[in-house]
Amino acid sequence: MDRKKVSDKKSQIISEYLTGADTFNALEQKYGVKARTIQTWVRAYRKSHDIVPEVPPEDVKLLKKQLQQMQLKNELLEEMLRLSSEQTGIDIRKKYGTKQS
Repeated sequence: MDRKKVSDKKSQIISEYLTGADTFNALEQKYGVKARTIQTWVRAYRKSHDIVPEVPPEDVKLLKKQLQQMQLKNELLEEMLRLSSEQTGIDIRKKYGTKQS
């Protein structure tokens, strides 16, 4: 196979993967190129073209909800630490930079 055909085949495979048409394994079966090789090509293509993988909108909603829940949990834990310290007079937070004896 000449370089032009190889390059065209590689571009076709990358394109099919990026459009979501097939998985790495499906493309391996279809074109006879190892899935790992295709993965390397796609990663290099994304890097050279500054392409960040898109996250589906439903995943974004889920991630935003999870982030909000974690922020609320963090606020709750911070308040619990503050109240504990206030009521017991003992600061249980780890102090970074202090030497252990």
